[in-house]
Amino acid sequence: MKLSLVYKFSIPLTGLIILIYLIQLVASERVEVVKLHTTDYGGEEIITRLWVVDYGGYQYLRVGADGSGWFDRLQAAEMVDITRNDRRYSYSWTTRQSKSAQINELMREKYGWGDSLIGHLTGGRGGSIPIELRLAQ
Repeated sequence: MKLSLVYKFSIPLTGLIILIYLIQLVASERVEVVKLHTTDYGGEEIITRLWVVDYGGYQYLRVGADGSGWFDRLQAAEMVDITRNDRRYSYSWTTRQSKSAQINELMREKYGWGDSLIGHLTGGRGGSIPIELRLAQ
């Protein structure tokens, strides 16, 4: 009897997990996404798909207040490569906490309900860190 009860709830739970993943995927990928190229400690390239906005002549990424694996790898490098519109360029970067409100607003305008949904799933945008990208010369 216990086995049938587990089986009864595992299928709907699995379906719910798949549905949440698909909604997150649609929310993330329906508007412009760039590829951040970083390397791990073994030197292997890791590509992370991220949202980007333009503001004041620069491009901005955003990381949550609790960080991320891609942000850890970014911090280990002075320069990073970004692929945008199928073109790969090198950038220097710096965090711009003072621009958090502006970048959050621009992300909200550009990515709409996707930004709101992912913000709710991740605990909100408070304390998020804008990352300013400067094209290398």
